[in-house]
Amino acid sequence: MNEKTLYKLEFHKIREILKAFALTDGGKRKVDTVLPLADIESVRILQNETKEAINMSIKKGRIPIANLKEIKPILKRVEIGAVLNSGEILQVRDILRTSRQVKSYQKEDQHKEYVYEHLDGYFESLSIYSALEREIDRCIIAPEQFADAATDQLFHIRKQMRSINGKIKETLQGIIHANKYQDMLQEAVITMRRDRYCVPIKIEYKNQFKGIVHDQSSTGATVFIEPMAVVDLGNELKSLETKEAAEIEKILIDLTSQIAGITSALAINYDNLIKLDLIFARSEFSLKYDCREPRLNNEGYVQLKRARHPLLSKDTVVPIDVHIGKAFTTLLITGPNTGGKTVALKTIGLFTLMAEIGLQIPAAEGSEIAVFDGIYADLGDEQSIEQSLSTFSAHMTNIVSILEQMTTNSLVLMDEVGSGTDPIEGAALAMAILEHLRKQQIRTVATTHYSELKLYALSTDGVENASFEFDLESLQPTYRLLIGVPGKSNAFAISMKLGLAEYLIEDAKVFLHKENVKMEDILLDLEQSKKTAEIESLRAKEFRAEAEKLREEIKNERQKIEKTRKKILERTELKAKEILKQAEAETDKVLKEVRSAARKAQVMIDEKELQQVKSNMHQVTKQQDQQVNKSLGFKSAAAKKLKTVSVGQEVMVTSLMQKGIVIEPLDSSGHVIVRLGILPMKVHLSNLQKLEEETHQEKKVNKPKSSKGSVSYNVSKTSTISPEIDIRGMLVDEGIQVVDKYLDDAYLSGLKQVTIIHGKGTGALRAGITNMLKRHPHIEAHRPGKYGEGEMGVTVVTIK
Repeated sequence: MNEKTLYKLEFHKIREILKAFALTDGGKRKVDTVLPLADIESVRILQNETKEAINMSIKKGRIPIANLKEIKPILKRVEIGAVLNSGEILQVRDILRTSRQVKSYQKEDQHKEYVYEHLDGYFESLSIYSALEREIDRCIIAPEQFADAATDQLFHIRKQMRSINGKIKETLQGIIHANKYQDMLQEAVITMRRDRYCVPIKIEYKNQFKGIVHDQSSTGATVFIEPMAVVDLGNELKSLETKEAAEIEKILIDLTSQIAGITSALAINYDNLIKLDLIFARSEFSLKYDCREPRLNNEGYVQLKRARHPLLSKDTVVPIDVHIGKAFTTLLITGPNTGGKTVALKTIGLFTLMAEIGLQIPAAEGSEIAVFDGIYADLGDEQSIEQSLSTFSAHMTNIVSILEQMTTNSLVLMDEVGSGTDPIEGAALAMAILEHLRKQQIRTVATTHYSELKLYALSTDGVENASFEFDLESLQPTYRLLIGVPGKSNAFAISMKLGLAEYLIEDAKVFLHKENVKMEDILLDLEQSKKTAEIESLRAKEFRAEAEKLREEIKNERQKIEKTRKKILERTELKAKEILKQAEAETDKVLKEVRSAARKAQVMIDEKELQQVKSNMHQVTKQQDQQVNKSLGFKSAAAKKLKTVSVGQEVMVTSLMQKGIVIEPLDSSGHVIVRLGILPMKVHLSNLQKLEEETHQEKKVNKPKSSKGSVSYNVSKTSTISPEIDIRGMLVDEGIQVVDKYLDDAYLSGLKQVTIIHGKGTGALRAGITNMLKRHPHIEAHRPGKYGEGEMGVTVVTIK
């Protein structure tokens, strides 16, 4: 990558910001060496690492990497057989501790909702040596400080040393406070000289005070003497200090030996921790600057949405939208000075460099970056007094270098191309350079003030104009980039606003070629048309959004109305059918009362007439039900009349509203024999209907289902009679109602004995049925089931 371009685009400042997010010295050094990559797959890996680090940081907090010291020199010393000192061993301990903490950080979420496939390799490669870490912590407190309990021998040595120190100090305290030494002492203090305990004695008492002289003051007035009373204790203390040093040496040798066995693993741990530090530094950069991951391509297409230059304040910078590489390969940006042209150039180039080192970019979602082989920039005034280069010469030197080094997959950025010389020649030269780049399909972004270049962009395929908007009222740039609209210099308008006489401006216009004036007018018209189009587009979007909102509201209201209508119809239907069902139940009740009254009065009644009454009532309720359905808009399927029947076919006898089975075929008079329960009956074909499939609603109401060959019953419908009924699982009231109806049907069908299956359970259902049977008019006797019949789980009933 071109170093001059990196500097011009201020890439070094981005690295400085990134370095501040690194936690380790090694990570900071790695940031200093990072360079953009030209391979799209490598860049994708870097971007994925950054994305995963962001997700991990948001979910778990920042990675716990401490400020690790460089460990490679320490490992070199171990490999050549040197014994590490306590400080070096503590640095190794720091690597071990950080590796363990970082590994734990990864393992915090055992049930991962998110797979960190690009980061997991770094974490998994960290080796953990908890035992060695604990041993170092146990033995070494700080550099040159060892714990007493590091070894038993060290503990005993230090215990003896403390005891001797105590004796020495006690003896010396006695000396400095003794009356006979008060005149000899220069000062009543205990001091250390050459690692020996001494007292300060006046020089004139040097020979009278018994002891060993270890030092003398600079004035010569004081000598420092170790009293003879503590010399032997001092010698013993020195001997113990030698033993202590030897014991510490053994500890260092032992720990160094343990470290020697894992030097390779430690080197890998250190490298991976530094790499993780750099990756998470990139993630912190993204979080700090509100960045987004760009889409990547190797087709030279750049599209930035609401891009903010990272070195400008987020509160003041105006985001820009810019794209290049599909419909056109050359973008010419025009506009007034300080309008933002150079910032736009730098933004495009810097964002590309940032993406190529794995950094996300401060732009909106959906932004796209191309991975280029090289980025080349000619920015700013580079005139050099030392090299005798003018501004134009410096620019040309730069451009010559760019043209020599660039490839077809390069990005070229040129500020004020062709400036610094005669405008006509400069414009022609700039046009030739841009045309050369266009023919090679090299992505080029250039800024200019030349009208000739604006016209060149208008008339050349693959070249597009762009400009930064300028507010003539406030005489300030708005920093809004408009692609497809060439900029206007606005020199005359600005001069007039600033107070320049109008006649001078008119005179200036005379000096302009007619073509130039016409060109400026065209540019002004285009700019106004662009603004009008943008306003109309914005209004159209607003109208469309409002229409969509109204459409959605109307749709929701219709759904609410339809839902309410259905609920009303359903409630009405249920209420009507409930009334009809109550009427039918009331009819059954009246018929029961008639039968009961007849039995008590010992009067014979015509059972067929009663059934005819019941059938008529059923027909009435059926007609009313159909009328209700018709009123509510529900369609009911018409009953299917039979033209012929076959033996064994199940049919409905409409006159009795009972199911039956055909047991003899149709005779010549149109009658068939149908078995109702156990009774055969002769019925005309016109009184038979084909049984329909139960509707979904009926199936839900008709509970419980039959089991073990038994037939289920309900309150509103009589079924083919079976000698047993299964009411297991019903509530007591529900079971009594079903059994009562069943017994009426069994009585009419002529059954003499039936079995009620109620189960054992809690006994509540059995007790309720037994109480009901005791007062039922059709029951002659009842008893619990015997062995083999179901015992207490059934009741056997004898019908009159």
